[in-house]
Amino acid sequence: MMPAADRYVLAIDMGSGSLKVALVSHRAEVIATAEQEVHTRFLTGGGAVQDPNEWWSAVLHCARETLSRAHVPPEQVLALRCTTQWAVTLPVDEQGEPLTHALSWMDTRGGPHSRALVSGPIEFGGYDVFKLSRWIRFTGGAPTRSGVDGLGHVLFLKYEQPDVYARTHKLLEPMDYLNLKLTGRIAASYGTIFPYWLTDNRDPCKIDYDPRLLRLAKIERTKLPDLLPVDAVLGALRPAVAEALRLPTTTKVFTGLCDGPAATIGAGIVDDYEGYFYIGTTSWLSCHVPKKKTDLMHSILTMPAALPGRYMVVAEQGMAGRCLEFLKDNLLYPPGEPGVEIPVNIYEVLNAHATKVAAGSDGLIFTPWINGVLAPSEEPATRSAFFNQSARTTRSHYVRAVMEGVAFNLRWLKRHVEKFVGRRFEHLNFIGGAALSDVWCQILADILGCPIRRVADPRYANAVGAALTAFVALGEIQVEDIPSLVKISSVYQPDPSSRQVYDRQFAEFMACFRRMKPIYRRLNPALRAKGA
Repeated sequence: MMPAADRYVLAIDMGSGSLKVALVSHRAEVIATAEQEVHTRFLTGGGAVQDPNEWWSAVLHCARETLSRAHVPPEQVLALRCTTQWAVTLPVDEQGEPLTHALSWMDTRGGPHSRALVSGPIEFGGYDVFKLSRWIRFTGGAPTRSGVDGLGHVLFLKYEQPDVYARTHKLLEPMDYLNLKLTGRIAASYGTIFPYWLTDNRDPCKIDYDPRLLRLAKIERTKLPDLLPVDAVLGALRPAVAEALRLPTTTKVFTGLCDGPAATIGAGIVDDYEGYFYIGTTSWLSCHVPKKKTDLMHSILTMPAALPGRYMVVAEQGMAGRCLEFLKDNLLYPPGEPGVEIPVNIYEVLNAHATKVAAGSDGLIFTPWINGVLAPSEEPATRSAFFNQSARTTRSHYVRAVMEGVAFNLRWLKRHVEKFVGRRFEHLNFIGGAALSDVWCQILADILGCPIRRVADPRYANAVGAALTAFVALGEIQVEDIPSLVKISSVYQPDPSSRQVYDRQFAEFMACFRRMKPIYRRLNPALRAKGA
């Protein structure tokens, strides 16, 4: 008997800085890939926007490139699935055309309106206690006071760009907009609508908009997309798209996924309380949990997972790998600067720099809060700094200190997530571009104090997770198969000789946060969240 032909899913993974497309087999093998940069434009007053036309152009280019490299029969590509950055808001008209650039999760212009919405006569942590009770009860969390979520963006459009808001037919997240372009259908999933804080999430199998929350936020239901389950087929490819990609018009397109839920599956995480973390542009630490739960004081909560009927922990810190990019582009190797030659293998060069310095970077501490702190303490006014520089501080010190600062931030978060889930993580799986760095993996093992398991193809974990959930929905694999399909390429054990150094350094890292917080609030008064 001939063996069954391989089956594939084309996964579209768009982060904050790049769009990747990967063709993934039912064995979780990444067959072919393509990638294109995605640009963010930063505006005065806290604005951060992206061009949705650039998104779609990148999708078509990378999808065609991936399929041409794969050389697989088109009929063996069973489906497409998008996973993207989230809390990114795009208003579209009745024809599905963008009315303005998309508001990034880094856009804080809705902050004043968010703070006005959540405030009240009797407050706890800057929130009216009665409003807060309603949000936590139904959604599992509450709007951010910094305005960086979907609701903050909608409020900004409504009150600061009323002409755009009036012409808005639907407000879409990036994965839902890309699905509109793929299928011609407008819809969100139970997961992708989460950052709008307008849905009743108490039953993850039956999520819908809550009329009381809509009235509280003064948002019209008609401007929001209809909702579908996380494993639903949205439709088939539009004929023009199918022709452009040379795929059958019967190729299925699934509802989109936020990057966190997709990454959880791509990290090989299926069972409750099995932990992993991601370091790319941003960073988070997560696991599946059996029920909805909230720790608002530390910005840790749960959201609908990529697996139907499940929840996962949301504990995102904000900038992480972007800090290394910032160091590279602004201090070490500024692009376009006369006389500056940027090495072709720039990340290998940075890793080599980090290995030249001992654990602790000779006392140099970096705080990775370029865009403020999210979890475990929402402080939008806080910023990055290098502490304890001296005449002996070198380029290598700066690189290693950035890697250590991101790891210290994860250590801070880890203890709160462990308390949230009620158990310690015996080990953690690691995905994202930073996982390609051996020195960073070892730093993380030493600072987090547990074995770090690097997932194979860590840069494509989101795409693999999106594809595997599609295969589960298609009946090609079982959920229980996923941990064995996702391979671990390396395991990094903590080095006891570094522990004492890092314990001492971590204490000073936390002291920097506590003692500098009032200074940052004075320096950045417009970003201070009410009640903080």
